[in-house]
Amino acid sequence: MKKIFFKGAVIAALSTVLCATSSLAAARSVALNKSIETLEPMKGIVFWPDQAKSQKNLQKSISLEFSYCLPCAVVTGKTGDKINYDWSSFEKLLDDIKSRGHQAIVRFRIEYPGETIKNAPNCTENVKGATAVPNYFLTNSNYLETFSENPGGDGPTYYADWSSTALQRFYKQFYADFAAKYDKDPRIAFVQAGFGHWAEYHIYGTKLDLGTNFPTKDYQRDFLMHLDTLFKETPWSISIDAADNSYSPIAGNKTLLALNFGLFDDSFMHKEHDISQGDGDNEKNWQTIGKDRWKTSPAGGEISYYEDKDQKEFLNPAGLYGVTWESAASKYHMTYVIGNDAPEGKYATKSRVFEASSYAGYKFEITGFAVNSISAAVRVKNIGIAPLYHNAYVTVKGVRSNKSLKGLLPGEEATYTVSGISIADGETPEPSITSDKLLKDTTIPYKAGLDGSAEVIDGTIEENGTTAIAGNRENIKHNAANARIVDLNGRTVHSTNAQNAMKKSPKAYYKVK
Repeated sequence: MKKIFFKGAVIAALSTVLCATSSLAAARSVALNKSIETLEPMKGIVFWPDQAKSQKNLQKSISLEFSYCLPCAVVTGKTGDKINYDWSSFEKLLDDIKSRGHQAIVRFRIEYPGETIKNAPNCTENVKGATAVPNYFLTNSNYLETFSENPGGDGPTYYADWSSTALQRFYKQFYADFAAKYDKDPRIAFVQAGFGHWAEYHIYGTKLDLGTNFPTKDYQRDFLMHLDTLFKETPWSISIDAADNSYSPIAGNKTLLALNFGLFDDSFMHKEHDISQGDGDNEKNWQTIGKDRWKTSPAGGEISYYEDKDQKEFLNPAGLYGVTWESAASKYHMTYVIGNDAPEGKYATKSRVFEASSYAGYKFEITGFAVNSISAAVRVKNIGIAPLYHNAYVTVKGVRSNKSLKGLLPGEEATYTVSGISIADGETPEPSITSDKLLKDTTIPYKAGLDGSAEVIDGTIEENGTTAIAGNRENIKHNAANARIVDLNGRTVHSTNAQNAMKKSPKAYYKVK
């Protein structure tokens, strides 16, 4: 039995057990009461910039805006093997979206049936259905685009010449240059990529010709693997229509299915979206590319335009075609959905759009908070329907946690340790959740209802540099209770008194007799 001298409230320690008890006793629970009053970033209902700009009453009910982008609008030419850029138009787009406190979802496209490009001198301007391939390609006699008069009734459409090795090289290099410049840019939340009409992995109303009006499967394989090496901070996604093996090599390919891409669904919540509703092609596509992909990469998309009412009524609390937004979002673990025409219906009120946006994606609750003089432990639970797909950190007194909240699944909770801080006795610092992918002065809101009376959670850093972990606290208390503690005169002191002294004097020290 160890004999430890004790005098007043000052104790000296070389005993490992009682040293640990001293550090643990110094940790305390902290009260924290917060409610989520603003929409979390990088989730929810999405508008196009023009709609977001005009709907001033709804600007705080959304956090994201979507835009198609044109390679030819930012590419000015080529010098040798180097592509020349002028990103000013793209910068203007990002800054405009940022000015409303929102972040962008961008999708570079080549084909857009019936669309006319204007005010982009390096593109083919004022020609319905022109591709977004830079003009310098069109001067090459070896590059030959094809044309369809009215595919699917959507208007005249030109198709890029995917037999061109120069175009194939260009598209890979273009994305490499884009990612190098914008992967870490907080103005961009998500990137979408693909081929065909609207870059959505389909061509209808005209004959599909792999290697001519659509890339070969071999090129697509190389391109997707290439993209997977480029984006480290910004999640990238492709259309669920890539599940169709007449277009894409993805279905059944373990290597491609293992890539870190998310999915977007361009006709979400249409009349026969799910298998239970009819043909269910959309749901089948989700299943083919990976029904659990949402656990690591974002699920998003666009509300259907099959019927005029789809976009206008999907926010109806009673549902659309018998399915509510909340149930559909939960089933597919949606982080975002484009609902640009919702304001043209009667359901897109300020409160309803906020409610629908808030339901999507992640949502955090702090369920435990403890501090000692040198660290903090914060327990966070994801009470949303999807993870956060960006790195974000619990931050206390300007110092970030040692691990990211990225990937915390719905229903899961984890403890995040913040070290290298100084917390005075009685001080009650307030945690925040920060990220380099957020706009300036933006944090992620959370809820909390802690009164400070709960048992101290594990996770604080001890004075010897170790981290308190589950189970150790009880064992240390038990060992301390069975130790013989004596004062300087040799009288036995009950361990409870010693522990109380330790609480009052967290800097106390021990000495073994």
